[in-house]
Amino acid sequence: MKAIVIHAARDLRIEERPAEAPGPGQVAIAMEAGGICGSDLHYYQHGGIGTAIRVKEPMILGHEVSGRITALGAGVTGLTEGQLVAVSPSRPCAACRFCLEGQPNHCLNMRFYGSAMPFPHIQGAFRQSLVADASQCAPADGLSAAEAAMAEPLAVCLHAMRQAGDLVGKSVLVTGCGPIGTLCILAARRAGADLIVATDLGDFTLGLARQAGADEVINMRGGTLDAYTADKGQFDVLFECSGAAPALAAAIPAIRPRGRIVQLGLGGDMTLPVQAMTAKELEFHGSFRFHGEFHTGVSLMQKGLIDVKPLITQTYPMARALDAFEMAGDRSQAMKTQIDFT
Repeated sequence: MKAIVIHAARDLRIEERPAEAPGPGQVAIAMEAGGICGSDLHYYQHGGIGTAIRVKEPMILGHEVSGRITALGAGVTGLTEGQLVAVSPSRPCAACRFCLEGQPNHCLNMRFYGSAMPFPHIQGAFRQSLVADASQCAPADGLSAAEAAMAEPLAVCLHAMRQAGDLVGKSVLVTGCGPIGTLCILAARRAGADLIVATDLGDFTLGLARQAGADEVINMRGGTLDAYTADKGQFDVLFECSGAAPALAAAIPAIRPRGRIVQLGLGGDMTLPVQAMTAKELEFHGSFRFHGEFHTGVSLMQKGLIDVKPLITQTYPMARALDAFEMAGDRSQAMKTQIDFT
């Protein structure tokens, strides 16, 4: 089978890799769609994420994927050959202290597709055929393969909704309108948020944020949040999705006292305006990965409660993987770029 393999920065290759057969409790899947994530782009553009996570050996990229089951391993029930499934890239060990405490997203032995964090690296899912645990597979009947491949970033945002708490009637600010920020708009509205304002530095992404349901969008290259800073701030919750310190600093004056910040963006270390946060008694919550929310995201899409189709802006065949990665890095015209493996 063919796979998309990163060797170093800007060194992306399509290579032959051996196909595997499913063992007990596993399924074989013919991959159909895969979305290029920000972490995939970091590996492609920089050869790693920051200084600590570097590509040290060839690694198959990709973790936002879907495909059709081609074979069932012994003991698998509830899934059928030919069925479309969204595949969760998250494989916690179920035995470490955090797994046993009900926090599998913090698993000490996490095996997450396409991750150079451990060594040997965890190989990813951008390949023509994948063997996965049956528990990773969420039946995606009624969805397209492209929609099903959006389950992973949607799960990230649903986990962030848990961190935010009750959103019914709340005012929400979203900073950074890439796929995660825009999916947060969809999820926050479904969770009952009243006012949603979104900020970014590009008109293209802000246009899709408005289409996703933001009441107001602000381009911070020329705009400000001054209209929301009166009386110590107006927003109950901030979803910070850019990972950029200036975005957080600009948002603090617009958050009301005892408001909540949910940090999703991972852009490296950030300097926090601690004194301003202290004076307002703001709550800061990190939001990292997901677990049970993956299947919930698929269900919400199946029921038509969250529509991710407008966010899928480009699709490339596997043979044009390099073009796909170049396009995915162009925020002036790409929201979510996917690869077709069929």
